[in-house]
Formats: sequence, C-alpha cells, structure tokens
Amino acid sequence: MSGGAILPDLLSLAEAALGPAQSVLAAARKHLQEAVAPGGKVDPALFEKRQFAAHGFAWMATYVEALRQMLAWARRLEAPLREMDALLLQIAFGEYLAQLKGGIALSQVEILRPEHFGLDEAALSPLAQPAVRLLIERGAGETARMALASLIRDAGSTGDFGSLGLDDPALDMVRDQFRRFGAERVEPFAHQWHLRDELIPIEVVEEMAGLGVFGLTVPEEFGGLGLGKLAMVIVSEELSRAYIGVGSLGTRSEIAAELIRQGGTEAQKAHYLPRIASGEILPTAVFTEPNVGSDLGSLRTRAVRDGDRYRITGAKTWITHAARSDLMTLLARTDSGTSDYRGLSMFLAEKPRGTETAPFPAPGMSGSEIKVLGYRGMKEYELGFDGFEVPSEALLGGVEGQGFKQLMTTFESARIQTAARATGVAQNALELGLSYALGRTQFGKPLFEFPRVAGKLAWMTVETMVSRQLTYFAAREKDGDRRCDIEAGMAKLLAARTAWANADNALQIHGGNGYALEYPISRVLCDARILNIFEGAAEIQAQVIARGLLAGRN
Repeated sequence: MSGGAILPDLLSLAEAALGPAQSVLAAARKHLQEAVAPGGKVDPALFEKRQFAAHGFAWMATYVEALRQMLAWARRLEAPLREMDALLLQIAFGEYLAQLKGGIALSQVEILRPEHFGLDEAALSPLAQPAVRLLIERGAGETARMALASLIRDAGSTGDFGSLGLDDPALDMVRDQFRRFGAERVEPFAHQWHLRDELIPIEVVEEMAGLGVFGLTVPEEFGGLGLGKLAMVIVSEELSRAYIGVGSLGTRSEIAAELIRQGGTEAQKAHYLPRIASGEILPTAVFTEPNVGSDLGSLRTRAVRDGDRYRITGAKTWITHAARSDLMTLLARTDSGTSDYRGLSMFLAEKPRGTETAPFPAPGMSGSEIKVLGYRGMKEYELGFDGFEVPSEALLGGVEGQGFKQLMTTFESARIQTAARATGVAQNALELGLSYALGRTQFGKPLFEFPRVAGKLAWMTVETMVSRQLTYFAAREKDGDRRCDIEAGMAKLLAARTAWANADNALQIHGGNGYALEYPISRVLCDARILNIFEGAAEIQAQVIARGLLAGRN
C-alpha cells in the first residue's frame, strides 16, 4: 500500500488516539468552566471576557468530534479499507491531532494554543501517548500526502475522492441523480449566470421542482417526498457543487416548510405545504434588519392588528430571492411593549411574484437590490414595508409572540443544510484546482508535479471528507429526532472554513489566471466567502457550541 505510507493497524491506532484527544478537550473544558462558570453556571460577563478561549474551545470540540466521526465512517466501510480511504483517515487524524497539540487557526489572524486555557505539560501529556505521537509524526507527513495526491490524480474523471459510507443504496441513487442534473443543467451555464448577475433561469427552477427538491423533507401526506435530513444534505451538496445558487434554492423552501410543519395550524399546513413541495410557491425568509445582524431579538419591524388584518411597517435587509418569491416568512414585532424576542411573531405573508420591470408590485412594499460579490443567482434585496397588509390568518400558528421560538426550531436544519452547501462548494473548488494543476504546464511539467501543489490538493481532499462526514453525522442526529444544535453548529463551522480554504488554495494554484473573471474559480472564491457569515457567522456558531458544552451538553 502506497510504499509504506499507511501506518499499520490504522483503525486501532486511530481509536487509541481518540481517547487522548478527548482527555485534552476535557481538561480545556474544566479550566474554562473554572474561569467562566465559577458557581456552576456560565457567567455572561466572564464568558465574554474569555471569548477567544471559549470560541477556541468550540473549535477544539469540533476537531475531536470530527475525528470521532471519521473513525465511525471508516468503521462503516468494507474491511479492509481502500488505500484512499485509509489515507484520508490517517491524514485527518495526524493533522488534527497536531493542531490540537500546537495550535488551531480560528481565522487567518487568530491561532488558539493550549496555553490560552492554562493547559500545562501535565494536561497535555495524553498527546504524548505512542499512538498520538506516531500519527502526528508520520500520519499526515509528506509521504502520506504525496501518496494520496497520486490517488486523486484521476479523480476528476472518475469522481472518486473517497468512499462516502452512506450505507444506503437509495441515497447513492439520489446522489447520482443530482450529480447528473448538476453536470448537465447547471455547471455549463453557472459561470455566465454569475458574470451577468442574473437570476437562475426559471426553467431550471421548474426542473428542480419536478425532481422534488422543494419537497424533499415535506411529509408525503402533504405532497412531499418525506425523506430525511440526510437525503436533503446529499441533494444540497451535489447542487451546490454545481453552483451554490442552485444549491441554495431549496433553503428557503426548507425553512418555510419546517416553520409551517412544526408551528402552523392544520389549515396552514394543508394550504401551504403541498404548494411549497411542488414548487408552485417559492418562499423567501424575511428576518434580518439593518443594524441587527444576529441579534434577532432586537427586531423593530412592527405588525399592528387592525380588525381582521395586520399592517406591517419597517425595514428588512439581506433578503434572498425576494423579488421572485411568492411567500414571505416574515418576522415582526406584534407587542410594542417589548424590546426582546418575546414580542415577535411570524407571518406567512403572500406577495405577487415580481418581474424585471416591477420587482415589488405589492401595495405597501418596496425593495432595492444589494449588489454582491458572489452568491448571485437569486439576488439580495433591502425591503421596506409601509402599512403592508396581511390577513390575520397569516399569523403562523394563530398565536402572537411565538415567532422567535418558531424560528429557533429551524436553526438546526438550516445550519445542517448550509454545512452541506459549504461541502459542495469545497468539493467544487477542489475539482477546479485539481483540473488546473493537471492541465497547466510550468517549467516543463504540470503544476501537479510540484509537491506543494499536490500537497495542497491532498489536504483539500481530506478536509472536504472530514466536513462531509461531520455534516452527515449532524443530519443523522436530526433524523433520529435528537437535539443537535451543537452538532449542526460544528458541521457548519468546519465546512464553511473548508469551503473558503479550498477556494483560496485553488485560486492560488491558478495563479494570476485565478484572479481573472473568465475562470470559474474566481466565482467560487466569492461564493465561498459568504458561508462563514450567513445562517450564523463563524463566531456565532462557536458561541453556541461553547455555551452548550459548558452548560453540560455532551
């Protein structure tokens, strides 16, 4: 196998190394709890004072969970492991263990080191155990990375970047179907859609509706496919691999359907779910406001009851696909005596579908486009409401004051779906970088023959698989009806960073050509950057993970 690149008895070695990683994480948790929760409960002021360490702890926990899921993935595969799969497992363990010991990059300018928790040599001693030392010293070294690079040389044509470990032929078929759709109906055209800054053609949207994209997780009794979140993840990844705009078309339908399914009245479910599932209705999420960002509890848009109607007044921003949508899931304040989440309500606000010449024809509603670097296929808008009317039956669930609670129930699914989109973008960037490295000749040989280029591509392959398996894990937890806010946050946190890192490295491989608009990697870089921001910025994900774990979640 790869000339000795793969360590002997690898699965047992990885299992032996996982325990020490968990021990160091437990030590970090203990030190942090002493600092921010001296009375047993997290003190918000102390937590904020130690925010860097707290967020770093979230990253440590994400790394350890990622290793756990990579080991679980390897054990699901048919023994003995294929050479590529063995190298993916080994390099992931070697690199992440080394970073746990020496420092994790929270961003390009923030490196978390063990001393930020006050971890001394004794606390780090588990990482000196033989299995860990062997994996750090040899597991992710140049020999292993070059062996993996030689295996992915032909992956652009074979599509083999490692086994998925889905363990379900039906899901494999779903993946193949949407990979073909992306290759035939999206990839050849996506870059021109981006360059012209135009909406994804409605014909493509209609084809997606025919394939069931908008009703993947809608129960069959309401006209959906009744599939789980894992199927949703697979479809989202494959569509986003072709173009993030197409992969994101289903996001708003997923959020709207989840809101209605979990919080709507029976009449609302019967009326809206079949139409969302069929694609007859295209929803948009209308939550964010200027100067609010992640602090949704401070929203100021008002909805005032006036007989059998509500009149909505206020401003919203960063509303995706707003002009072409038919239904807004709109969060507004119905209790003017409150200034936090308790006075918020969710509305199912219908609107006419806009056109090029009249994007917002509804009375009491106006909008203007926000020009953006990437993520262009649906367009972003600022919206204004001035007495915009909705019937009282549009109040989700029929009870005021439940809006924030209703929205919270969608966060897990939305973040899992975003992690899947990020994994698709990461895979796209990897494939673009590989193709260019093989085709571009410099100094008499392909770029791929230079070790640093091949090494970048090898690590991109590894971390894309790590992100994928962590996302699959979060989806399986959700399908098992288990609370998974932490798991979803971890998947989104890691996958978003991977997408950006892959896009950045793939552009570096392209050199100056990568900076030219004509090359698709320029688009993918712009698309990747948003993933660390929307559906909860990286800092918000780290906050959720750290607070949850410090409060006692395992």
